[in-house]
Amino acid sequence: MRRAIVLPGMLLSAALVASAVPEVRHSILRSFGWALVASDALAKTDVIVISADARGAGVLEAADLVHTGLAQRVAVFRLPSNPVGRELARRGVAVPDSTASAVLLLHELGIDRVELIPWPVAGTEDEGRILRRWCAAEAIHSIVFVSTSDHSRRTRRVLDRALGPDGVRVTVRYSRYSDFDPDKWWQSRDGQRTQVVESQKLLFDLLLHPFS
Repeated sequence: MRRAIVLPGMLLSAALVASAVPEVRHSILRSFGWALVASDALAKTDVIVISADARGAGVLEAADLVHTGLAQRVAVFRLPSNPVGRELARRGVAVPDSTASAVLLLHELGIDRVELIPWPVAGTEDEGRILRRWCAAEAIHSIVFVSTSDHSRRTRRVLDRALGPDGVRVTVRYSRYSDFDPDKWWQSRDGQRTQVVESQKLLFDLLLHPFS
């Protein structure tokens, strides 16, 4: 019994001592950051899909991938309309939304084949459901899904659950232009906030789907 009490105390003390050493502390913090990140080996694919929340960073990454010859088609999600956008439209004010902006940017970056996934999405789980429907309708057998770095590991789990049963090969690629840097996230408030929020979401997904 005494050993059972002493051993955890010794491990905790060792962890505290290790965390006091800058090199060790930074190594531990980086491992926390990279726990959120997933990036699979790339192969030619039917289409590159940009996550709804990746936008500018996703557009740049997708354009780079197309120019390497990975695919010719890029697909973007339609986002739900919001009250401000609807009111501006009612008043006759034309304001390009983020979906239209993404399509325009892709064309400006030399991507000719840009497709709009017609059903609006609101969240990661939604992306999985909509993608399953769209891939079936378009006879898509493989996708490269571009996500932000902090969101990529949880996204891979969601897409594997949604598309795996249909035999769609999913490759997740995090955008190198993402704001979240897994090697330095603790150096900014935004990075700290992102780390906490996304770690909670990933943990919740692991608890809900332990065998995913």
